[in-house]
Amino acid sequence: MRTHPSPACLEFLKHHVPEERFDAFLEACARLEDLLYETNKTMNLTRIPPEDFWSKHIADSVSASPYLKGRYNLCDVGCGAGFPSLPLAAAFPDLQVTAVDSTRKKIDFVNRAAEAMGLENLEALHARANELAFTEDYHHHFDLVTARAVADSVKLIREVSGLLRKDGSLHVYRTPDQCEREKPELQKLSLRFHCTEPFELPDGAGTRLFMILPGIRRK
Repeated sequence: MRTHPSPACLEFLKHHVPEERFDAFLEACARLEDLLYETNKTMNLTRIPPEDFWSKHIADSVSASPYLKGRYNLCDVGCGAGFPSLPLAAAFPDLQVTAVDSTRKKIDFVNRAAEAMGLENLEALHARANELAFTEDYHHHFDLVTARAVADSVKLIREVSGLLRKDGSLHVYRTPDQCEREKPELQKLSLRFHCTEPFELPDGAGTRLFMILPGIRRK
């Protein structure tokens, strides 16, 4: 049974999704919800219950939209069940999204979801980021790399640096506490980074910010 975004969640989404895409975006995400929770009965894709789908999966995913201006190639590393890659691709059809995960079953699901959502601007790859970075097609290919469900930013930086263009940047979905915990290690490595101002997700879904590392590309 489909759920519906609350008024607060709808307002949040309207601030992050282009107006001309909004209705199509909502329908695409509703199809994603259907497929996600049907598949979740037999495969462990998410622990987030259906009543929190719109706030904790969709609103959280598209909260990266302010950083997408002028960005055309995005790689979502460790995409899992397709968050944030699927909602971002649905919201921004001009954005070319590559979703990457090392678990084949999750990538198979993302491909099925992209088809169900009618997305033509997303490809899902079964790969590890550090290996993909050395392939001809993806070496220094991306303007932006996102990561939402990662535990170690330092390890992540090492894995994705070869994916980014010279002026590309890594955007890691974080909570304020996570950002504070990781700052000392990043400073120790003399890495340039900053944490954005925190903001609240709708429906009490939590406080979010982005840890942004510009120009981390290595040879």
